[in-house]
Amino acid sequence: MIVVLAIIALVAALIVPNVINRPDQARVTTAGTDIKSISAALKMYRLDNGDYPTTTQGLKALVEKPTQPPVPGAYPPDGYLSQMPQDPWGNPYVYESTGGRFAIKSLGKDGKPGGEGLDADIDGTTR
Repeated sequence: MIVVLAIIALVAALIVPNVINRPDQARVTTAGTDIKSISAALKMYRLDNGDYPTTTQGLKALVEKPTQPPVPGAYPPDGYLSQMPQDPWGNPYVYESTGGRFAIKSLGKDGKPGGEGLDADIDGTTR
């Protein structure tokens, strides 16, 4: 009986660290996928309205029609996203627009710029 318990403990010691780290890896993957989806919505916004939302308008412009200039002329009734996007850690994505280009990123697990490992920023490709 003791031998069986020792074997179970050994197997658990080898498997548990790998399983515990998986949720964090999944969150990083989810953030990357979200950034791609948000990028696609921004491209549709630009196709419809001639430019990306300003940094001030932010990603909120994908959920509800902006009221501050430049007001989009061809805004769909349901918007471009159904809700404000948040990263897997519950923080808003950081969005910056410089006219014909944009950048989106998640600040990672710690919600602060920079960092390493799980706290590192997850950048979308600047378009």
